Amino acid sequence: MRKVSRLSRFNIASLALGLAFLYLPILILVIYSFNASRLVTVWGGWSLRWYREFFNDRAMIEAAWMSLRVAVSSATIATLLGTLAAVALSRGERFRGRTLFSGMLYAPLVMPEVITGLSLLLLFVALNAERGFWTVTIAHTTLTMCFVAVVVQSRLGSLDRSLEEAAMDLGCNPVRAFVAVTLPLIAPAIVAGWMLAFTLSLDDLVIASFTTGPGSATLPIRIYSEVRLGVKPEINAICTLVIALIAVVIVIASLASKLSSSQGESAAPL
Repeated sequence: MRKVSRLSRFNIASLALGLAFLYLPILILVIYSFNASRLVTVWGGWSLRWYREFFNDRAMIEAAWMSLRVAVSSATIATLLGTLAAVALSRGERFRGRTLFSGMLYAPLVMPEVITGLSLLLLFVALNAERGFWTVTIAHTTLTMCFVAVVVQSRLGSLDRSLEEAAMDLGCNPVRAFVAVTLPLIAPAIVAGWMLAFTLSLDDLVIASFTTGPGSATLPIRIYSEVRLGVKPEINAICTLVIALIAVVIVIASLASKLSSSQGESAAPL
């Protein structure tokens, strides 16, 4: 019988310190978002004052709405393009320029964001494009598409291709076999890629600062401009709401991933 290894005190202490290092600052930020004092470092009792300040701050609300629209749009487009790119690299035959294509696809993973943002800025200037919502969305799609492709391609690489072949032997054409068999099986990876793209877009500051225009500042840009003049307690409330939004997205994505995975497993034998 295989023995079950127990965690040592050192492993437990290391795990506790690691989790505390990651989540204790976030917990402190959430607690101080309910601080009644105007000073960020001085506790003045529990209050929802700064949440009311945020919802009364029209400029901050517009920046948050801009970030949300850009994140949803860019994550959706990046998921579509990244999934198609992953399928082409995993299921397609060897084609001329494959190495160049994969290198260009994965370049944003290792390229500094300053270079990416400056390159896109020069492109938009050369095209005489008005910088705003769509330029930021295109820039974020360029950044996040490679992350989606990596996640989906890793799932496709571990997938048993005999399931697709069995579906085609039973009369499905390649497109129908992909939609009916492969797509439900890789749906968890697609959902994970969308969630990763959404989070990266919502968090981005450097690329957005190069590609945004007047009246289209995102929430990170707005927060950065506010923090340079001093951290206000309202910033803690905004960050807490963003954390709550990300938590909701993670829960919904996890439920959708489990549902699609169960449907794919039930459909695979067919």
